[in-house]
Amino acid sequence: MLVFASSAQAQFRVEVSGVGLTQLPIAVSTFRGNDASPQKLAAIVLADLERSGQFRGIDSGGAALDEVARPDMAVWRQKGADSLASGSVTRLADGRYDVRFRVWDVVKGQDLGGQSYAVTQADLRMAAHRIADFIYEKLTGDKGAFSTRIAYITKASQRYQLWVADADGENAQSALASSEPIISPAWSPNGSQLAYVSFESRKPVVYTHDISSGKRRLIANFKGSNSAPAWSPDGRTMAVTLSRDGGSQLYAIDANGGEPRRLAQSSSIDTEPAYSPDGKSIYFVSDRGGAPQIYKMPASGGNAERVTFSGSYNISPAISPDGRLLAYISRVSGAFKLHVMELAGGAVTAITDTSADESPSFSPNGRLIVYATQQQGREALMTTTLDGKIKARLVGQNGNIREPDWGPFQKQ
Repeated sequence: MLVFASSAQAQFRVEVSGVGLTQLPIAVSTFRGNDASPQKLAAIVLADLERSGQFRGIDSGGAALDEVARPDMAVWRQKGADSLASGSVTRLADGRYDVRFRVWDVVKGQDLGGQSYAVTQADLRMAAHRIADFIYEKLTGDKGAFSTRIAYITKASQRYQLWVADADGENAQSALASSEPIISPAWSPNGSQLAYVSFESRKPVVYTHDISSGKRRLIANFKGSNSAPAWSPDGRTMAVTLSRDGGSQLYAIDANGGEPRRLAQSSSIDTEPAYSPDGKSIYFVSDRGGAPQIYKMPASGGNAERVTFSGSYNISPAISPDGRLLAYISRVSGAFKLHVMELAGGAVTAITDTSADESPSFSPNGRLIVYATQQQGREALMTTTLDGKIKARLVGQNGNIREPDWGPFQKQ
């Protein structure tokens, strides 16, 4: 079943598919001043909330309410809404916009509070994402991740680009472009940098890119291949895959560069490291058992234990921010599908019915996973709830879209 955020659909092409068991019915009324605003804030807020899988949009019928209006709760209850958001957007004399909103519990007739922001035109979308974050946290108790960012790679003809975009895929800014492949973008824990692998010197080399200044730093350019950077949670260290001593092996290196330290002695291929949120363990992919499986070892190096046992080919580990879940890609009858495992008990859930999934990455609140896949022969960025019931296709730049990585919470 496809459910469209009708007012948002034309503008954002956000398609939400599936229905969750308990979705909170919410109405977001048209903001006063909407017609003069370059961004339709209510539509962005509603699209965010619906994409989370936790909310079901209730048609506001075009009603325009601002943050000071006292809504008639009986009318909104009749429409089926449990909560209501209203607000206004006003252009200020200095060219900025004053954005205000309020959230109501329609069932209890309670004012749940609101906020105001003075933002430039370029930041109107971010203001809408922050409103969605506020509503999400008020009504679910979890922190919203709509004002965070994602990074991803596109290939169009022979041009590769690294993009940084809003969490809904909109407002993409090119961080880097090259005629040689760019792969493996990875956000630093504070969101100020991206690590990535570039082939511009005709072999894989690891760099970091400072988001605000655009400056980059060479991290790993040793003999052979340098790939798969992963940041430690404190941002001081990176795990990387190097072939400097023959074979692809895992090393730890200072996040500013320096001499790497080998983490394990193995004759197999070890790659795709991912730190646990507490920084104590590294999950990685190894073919030491004959086929790629996911293993775990201490972050300081040492003996590895196997983590995945269902399926004969498992790659691309991503650990949820609370450390409870492992998302990964499993090859099933020749198809690559997203799976989620509960690390404590080992229960595995198949999340998708597509066949070319890759690069899962958790949202910083741990409630969604972004991944790349193919739909009707076209590459797409998707988000999914952890049970796979609700998926949304994100807007992305043209070309082959791949390797998304979801950034951390932003400091306000």
